Amino acid sequence: MSISTATPAKIDDTLELLWLRVRQRGDLPGFAKVVNAITRAMRGEEDRQFCMTRIVLSDPALTQRVLRLANSAMYSVFGRKINTVSKAVMVLGIESIGHLAMGLKLVEDLSAASAGSPGARDEMEKAVFAGHIGRQLAASAGHGNIEEAVVCSILHSLGRMMAVFYLPDLWLEVQTHMAQAISDEATATQAVLGLQLDELGRLTAQHWGLPDSLVGSIQDIPPESSNGLLDRSAWLAALSTMSSGCAQILCNDSPSASIALTQIAEGYAGMLGVEAPHILAAVKTAHHNAHKEAVFAHTSTLRKRTKTTDASDCTGKPVNAAMRLATGVIDLRGIATVASSTQMLAMALEIIYRSMGFSRAISFLCNADRTQYCAELCFGEDVHEKRARLKFSTAYQPDAFHVALAHDKIIFVENAKAPNFVNKLPQWWKETLPSARSFIILPLTAHHQPVGFIYADWDETLASHHIDSAEIQTLSALRTLVGLAIENTGKKQTSSSVSLQD
Repeated sequence: MSISTATPAKIDDTLELLWLRVRQRGDLPGFAKVVNAITRAMRGEEDRQFCMTRIVLSDPALTQRVLRLANSAMYSVFGRKINTVSKAVMVLGIESIGHLAMGLKLVEDLSAASAGSPGARDEMEKAVFAGHIGRQLAASAGHGNIEEAVVCSILHSLGRMMAVFYLPDLWLEVQTHMAQAISDEATATQAVLGLQLDELGRLTAQHWGLPDSLVGSIQDIPPESSNGLLDRSAWLAALSTMSSGCAQILCNDSPSASIALTQIAEGYAGMLGVEAPHILAAVKTAHHNAHKEAVFAHTSTLRKRTKTTDASDCTGKPVNAAMRLATGVIDLRGIATVASSTQMLAMALEIIYRSMGFSRAISFLCNADRTQYCAELCFGEDVHEKRARLKFSTAYQPDAFHVALAHDKIIFVENAKAPNFVNKLPQWWKETLPSARSFIILPLTAHHQPVGFIYADWDETLASHHIDSAEIQTLSALRTLVGLAIENTGKKQTSSSVSLQD
């Protein structure tokens, strides 16, 4: 880890200027917000899978990229197409999806922010390339969480990217100092900024609230600085240092690149526990895949394609809603024997939310004493903050919700604002979801008794939409699968209680 030899005042001046520029040009607010939410979900103790799913779904572009990567050749070992974020979290794991989402979000936001800065864009491309190399090396080494290695490799250049993008005047001084004093970059950076680039990267990562494991990996580990294998944190730092070094060499397209890569591979082989020829093979594969794999790319063409792909996730009902629903039910049926009722409900909610392009989707379940229906899982803007107010008594009232539950029938209301329908809406709905134009209620039953329902709506800011009979049939099949999962959970709990008594 680099140790700063400059005065604290010099460092403070650099950081004060950096944070000022960050405020002026924007602190990548989308990235900071998503990273904080992802970190909370990874550290949480309850509903971690659903929290991670909800966070990814809150960003349509991120949703598409996560699903695209989950279906890439890297994950073909799982053998099945992954159509929902819920399934991606189940198959790949919370930590993997969390790190993957961080890496994708960082690339997306930094790329957008640096679009008008050729120097920053070049550094971004090198960082992305380092991520490719880090992924391939981590896979070769049998590293448990490959996505963590990818993010660490991208973040290793964070200090350099911050300096090039936010402090271009000081970065020019660094280049001038190197040319005039014939000094290396580390010496010039120390003289001008007062601290090394990896230290600047760590301070930025801490400012954004990134996990300690990622912050700790942003340090330069010289080759052959250890005689044996490293602990997890130091191993990630060494891998990231090497990946960034390889990316710099290959992107600079030097005639001596082959010799330089061999030297760096031999210098890190012992520390990483991977033989030098295997490191070189991994770098070669990463170099090849970087040109093929579009997941981490940030060209204008890809951004246009992503916007087109994501349109159905934010503008109402997609034209292929029926097909998406049917595919979702097939997926749901496929995991019914291995998923818990909570996982089934979460995946069903996501299928409805995304397939139909709803503004909100919420699951309501009876509480323990069966006196209230309370919101449990929810997708949609601002709905999570309203969850505590989304509850009502199970005692019958002549409104649309109680009618649907009492008769176990799906109810679709195309115009909730129609004068002859207003008196059929409960007060809790009017107070918490007043902007909804249309909504659907899917009752959930277990042992022929109502246990809850799925609610979804289209906001009045969207065009008016209808749900046809074929879609209703598919939605009916979906709610039946969820109801059976809840029934089976009850049977397992009863069986467990009997065994304990015996």
